[in-house]
Amino acid sequence: MECQTFLKELGQRLRAARQNAKLSVTAAAEAAHVSRRHWTETEAGRANPSILVLSRQAAAARIQLSELVHMPWLLKDRERIALVGLRGAGKSTVGKALALALEMPFVELDRRVEQLAGLNLGELFELHGPEVFRRFEAEALEQVLAEGRRTIIATGGSIVSSTSTYDRLRTTCRTVWLRADPEDHFRRVVEQGDRRPMADHPRAMEELRAILARREPAYGQCDLSINTSDSTPEGVVEGILNAI
Repeated sequence: MECQTFLKELGQRLRAARQNAKLSVTAAAEAAHVSRRHWTETEAGRANPSILVLSRQAAAARIQLSELVHMPWLLKDRERIALVGLRGAGKSTVGKALALALEMPFVELDRRVEQLAGLNLGELFELHGPEVFRRFEAEALEQVLAEGRRTIIATGGSIVSSTSTYDRLRTTCRTVWLRADPEDHFRRVVEQGDRRPMADHPRAMEELRAILARREPAYGQCDLSINTSDSTPEGVVEGILNAI
């Protein structure tokens, strides 16, 4: 994590809290027992306050100290980004564009699973079931992590179903949930030439909505969330770049 980035974000949060509390800089500084100049410098991201001083500033601005300093996105390696979301969210499209913009390798985790298993995903599930797939998925993730820090990873939509693998992903990567409306998920999969969502499934859309609702709490644990239904792939990439 870069110190300047942390201090800048800290200052922005402190300023927002002070303004929400309807306090002037002078009043807030007096309440925190610091100089007006020190408070101004903190909001500008140029001060490096001690934890005791910062706790007084947080109290003066009526915000929890943890809310000022908890920045998991900044604490993680900026050069390993994992894209998470249901099929049709745009992970492959966005991942390739993001990797090109950052000049970083792009890896689709499902393709690594297929290489390790020597089977395509359909065959793997049909012959061995989801438990074996999960084992290959965990192994594939460790393989990718061992290859280096500069990586863009597109994960399978069901990675959240394995708590240990998903926890491992979130502790080693900056995670981005690419959200989309159910109709867009469905349309994109079909446009890719995959007719399986409709084959013998008259309630396919209803099932998709149920899967999305079931996984949303886990997807919501990602560091960043971007709605791909409201943006172009270029716009999504720009949003991620701005966040990092």
